[in-house]
Amino acid sequence: MSITLIGPAQIPSIGFGTFQLEQDTVSDMVSAALAEGFRHIDTAQAYDNEEQVGEGLRRADVRRDEVFLTTKILPEQFSPEAFIAAVERSLKRLGTDYVDLLLLHWPSKDVPIAETIGALNDLIAAGKVRHGGVSNFTMDMVDQAQAALNTPLAANQIELHPLIDQTRMIAHLARKGIPVEAYSPLAQGNVMENATLRDIAATHNASPAQISLAWILTRSMSIALPRTGKTSRLASNLRAAEITLSAEEIARIDALGTTEGRLVSPETLAPDWD
Repeated sequence: MSITLIGPAQIPSIGFGTFQLEQDTVSDMVSAALAEGFRHIDTAQAYDNEEQVGEGLRRADVRRDEVFLTTKILPEQFSPEAFIAAVERSLKRLGTDYVDLLLLHWPSKDVPIAETIGALNDLIAAGKVRHGGVSNFTMDMVDQAQAALNTPLAANQIELHPLIDQTRMIAHLARKGIPVEAYSPLAQGNVMENATLRDIAATHNASPAQISLAWILTRSMSIALPRTGKTSRLASNLRAAEITLSAEEIARIDALGTTEGRLVSPETLAPDWD
């Protein structure tokens, strides 16, 4: 199947997320995902699985330059020297000379955004990072990052699924021409029991998970990062991109989102959400 490429960084619209995968399955799942047709792999230092992701990449019968690889750095490493050193460690663990996308995983409460972005600019100039972006940033923080980055901001990776209302953030990013990357696109499995999603899924001979992914992908500049530990689900996640939802179905799904739908908001890391 053909996977749409999104934004200035040409990010494949469906990626394979590796958060909370069992350590002994990560390399197998990454290799299987690439064999199934995924060309976008998402990891982070905080996931403690970069070495296993790198092993999966090496085992796959896919050239490195055909895979869009993302990792992320936590705020505790956001001072410029620490940030550069952290990226070097990630590259070593991943077994690669560069990452396609490097994200500031959460906003720092101590280090100014411009200081960390300055180090990111240096990494991009050195060829160790191809594109820079952010994750879990508020609208104002996104604007600060975009202003400090010498290249187009490639993405803001946020919690996005039918059960959370991210309308304002999505509109803000669209105005800025910044892609949205959706993590937890299945609401940690909660979409499977939603009556509306189950009803729409039945119409399309699909699963609620596929409908959730298809809904995310109906918006331009949107990328979904489903995670699974079962190889049997890889193909169905990819097939979600082939589902065409009607305007009425999209409106029904849009109506599900609430501000109470947020599932990921760690007290030590989360900003004051928009």
